[in-house]
Amino acid sequence: MNDDAIRLVTIGRILRRRRRLLTILALVGALVGYGASVLFPPRYTTSASVLLPGTWEERELLTQTEVATSSVVVDRAAATLGWTGVSGSDLRDQVSAKATDGNIIKISGTADTPDRAQRLCDQVAKEFVSYATRIATESGDPGAAEELAALQQSVRDTSRRISDLADAADPGQTVESVQTRTELEQLRTALREAITTLKQADPADSEAKNMVVMGSAPRPTGEAPPTRTQLIAGGALLFFLFAVIGHLTAARMSRRLRGESEITAALGSELLGTVDVPVERPLHRPRGKGPRAWMRRLLGLDVRWDIPTPQTSGDEASRQIRYRRVCSRLRDGLPAPRRLLVVFLEGDEIARRAAGQLVADAGSDPLLRAVAVSVSRPMVPDRDHEAGALVVLSAGSWTAGELAGVAEGCADAKHAVVGIVLAGPVRATRSADHPRHAAVPALAAFDGELDDATGVTG
Repeated sequence: MNDDAIRLVTIGRILRRRRRLLTILALVGALVGYGASVLFPPRYTTSASVLLPGTWEERELLTQTEVATSSVVVDRAAATLGWTGVSGSDLRDQVSAKATDGNIIKISGTADTPDRAQRLCDQVAKEFVSYATRIATESGDPGAAEELAALQQSVRDTSRRISDLADAADPGQTVESVQTRTELEQLRTALREAITTLKQADPADSEAKNMVVMGSAPRPTGEAPPTRTQLIAGGALLFFLFAVIGHLTAARMSRRLRGESEITAALGSELLGTVDVPVERPLHRPRGKGPRAWMRRLLGLDVRWDIPTPQTSGDEASRQIRYRRVCSRLRDGLPAPRRLLVVFLEGDEIARRAAGQLVADAGSDPLLRAVAVSVSRPMVPDRDHEAGALVVLSAGSWTAGELAGVAEGCADAKHAVVGIVLAGPVRATRSADHPRHAAVPALAAFDGELDDATGVTG
């Protein structure tokens, strides 16, 4: 299985086994989003378009967008609107502009009501056109304007002089008179074209003065994002994702031992075998008392999520073979009389069941006595007639420090750890030859035997 498939399986396991916690955290996130929507009032945004006729370069359009949102334009709009307690600096963050295709400057305004947003946008667009036209008019060279006016006057005087000469010319039909009148008329036409060209080159008719607002800004019909619904949904999604990422991070940083070599190194002994424990559903931790235990059950934290889904096992006969092989290895490796202390940690339900099955299958050879050991205080009963201790545990449940504490507890009680048995959960299957309820009497007998031997209920 590749890494992507493993991640998907892990996330699916989190969703199944932590659905209560994830649901509660999503609801908390939704409440946080609702609180944020109350603190930040709804906003409405609309836009107005200003057309810039002619040919404009990109840098010129960017300059015009800066002019549209400049302090001069916004301050003039604020003064014209006259909103109480709202200055130009307050409106500057509520106005934006951008250049779009077709030499159009799109001016956007945001306010707390649809009417205010519309009025703000229209007023800023109007002030922008007025200010840009004023800049274009005042930016012309005064000297060049005077020279242009003088040249226009000279052209008009020359045109009148031509008219006088044409009237004074010989009205006859001689070749010379006709040619003279034709040349004067051509000269008049050239002067008229020059006057037209001069008028078209007039700075007062520049492109900047031809800017036009393309209609009033539409009244906004909905809130500007983020809306209250978006904040609520965003808060729920954010808390949900943080919860999933937190689970994945905790799993990656977990120090629980899963490999056989790591477990044997922590306990300082060898692995005698692995056994299967049939389960029908995820195992819960022992039910405690008090508000903390109640809260764990409410949130579903009493179920381990990082344990893989149990694989389907064979029938009861195939599972019994594993237990018998462990008992056989114990008989071959222990001197007579073969007595052992079976040690498992409190809270390890899989190990408790496996220890009970070992006690039942071993009978009197070897004679096994099971004892539950606390993780926080691993107190092992002192050695009596036992030849050592057999540690039964499930992989992925305990850290190296916790297992080292168990080994130290056995050493303090003068028990040598003679072996380790790893117990793994499997999904139970019915068999025609060995029904599932056949193992129940052994586990029930083990429960009573454990109470008598240790005084601790597993």
